[in-house]
Amino acid sequence: MSENTVLIVDDDEDLLNLLSFRLETENYNVINAKSGEEALVQFSLHRPAVIVTDLRMDGMGGMGLFNEIHNINPTIPIIMMTAHGTIANAVEATKQGVFSFVDKTVSGGTLGKTLKEHIEKALKINPEFRKGNQPSSKEWRSNIITCSDVMEDVLSQAAMLAQGDTSVFIRGPSGTGKELLAQAIHQASPRRDNAFIAVNCAAIPEHLLESELFGHTKGSFTGANSNYEGLFKAADKGTIFLDEIGDMPSSLQVKLLRVLQEQQVRAVGSVKTTSIDVRVISATHSDIDKEMEVGNFREDLYYRLNVAGLEIPSLNDRRQDIPLLAKHFLSGLAATNKHKKVSSFSPEAMELMMVADWQGNVRQLKNVVEQCFVLSTSKVIPARLVMKALRDKPSEILPLTEAKRSFERNYLLKLLHLTNGNVTQAARLANRNRTEFYKLLHRHHLEPAQFKALKSQKFAQVAE
Repeated sequence: MSENTVLIVDDDEDLLNLLSFRLETENYNVINAKSGEEALVQFSLHRPAVIVTDLRMDGMGGMGLFNEIHNINPTIPIIMMTAHGTIANAVEATKQGVFSFVDKTVSGGTLGKTLKEHIEKALKINPEFRKGNQPSSKEWRSNIITCSDVMEDVLSQAAMLAQGDTSVFIRGPSGTGKELLAQAIHQASPRRDNAFIAVNCAAIPEHLLESELFGHTKGSFTGANSNYEGLFKAADKGTIFLDEIGDMPSSLQVKLLRVLQEQQVRAVGSVKTTSIDVRVISATHSDIDKEMEVGNFREDLYYRLNVAGLEIPSLNDRRQDIPLLAKHFLSGLAATNKHKKVSSFSPEAMELMMVADWQGNVRQLKNVVEQCFVLSTSKVIPARLVMKALRDKPSEILPLTEAKRSFERNYLLKLLHLTNGNVTQAARLANRNRTEFYKLLHRHHLEPAQFKALKSQKFAQVAE
């Protein structure tokens, strides 16, 4: 996402060109779209910082585009323009989360100036784009290696959540980097100069977890040879990260709920409470909804922890990050093992990693890279070492040809869903000509018309 990139959407081509010209003279990078459908494709390609859209357009209108974009990333400010505006339109749009509403019936010069003012205000709501006291975007998220749009959307939301004290609940499979995301939120927050403390709730024995979190007094139990303040007290004015919160014993869930409600802790063996100021971030890889359904996790505690939720994607859903992450891990190993001259992966080895099934996510990728580094006898890691490392993992690895076919089919399905079966847009997004793209679709027995029909069915269901 670029600070100065603005997506303008309008089916009036003359106005679109006029507004683009005026904003470009103000040093904005302007992307144009003549429809809501085209805007979705441009959004996926460029991830603009702000979107300016007409309210009424043929096909997908401004509010339809707003809903689609905010389903992907609710932090993108959207400015709505209309030549048919009423107070009711503006009130309804702003109630649903539209950033601002602009009357486009004024002269082009006035409209351009007004849009510039609204865009500047919109940029200020995202801390990644603020100047002054905010950390730079590279600083707060420096430990997260990504070029993935889906991950960028998560980070954009994390940056905004960081500015408050709201409890954040992170969901995601094991090995995706939930603790790194929690650290990034802390680093982007006003609490960044104070402690960040991570606790794995599943790794501490049940009879010790309460003492570890809330502290104990000397002599309160066998082995308590001195007073211990506990991790919540140690995190005062900072952030505590409760990993694998779904594995917390039921008896302790009640006590944690009380701490969150009262912002006070009482050490084991003590009759006194101590006030604390701690931002709580929690995470789990388990199905927390199922755990609540069967009574293993308290709903009231979940809703206290999940004031704001973030979903961190699996590595299979951010495959464009695989080369970046693999090179990052390899560089780190080379820097600490200077006696080994291993510098890269062969194209075949990288291709194999791109199509593999990463059930263990980033953690598994790191392990595969490390094993390949240790076993490699040449500067370039060959495909056979990657294959060996992958076969050593418990997850089933498909043959390369079959894995390629599966990846290609899933990729085409995503494109057709995104473009509602529009082959021209899908081919452009895939950087292929229409003839070649049709051959790919035929190879996988995919019919674009089915996706258009699916869209019509959805509209019909809504109309009913």
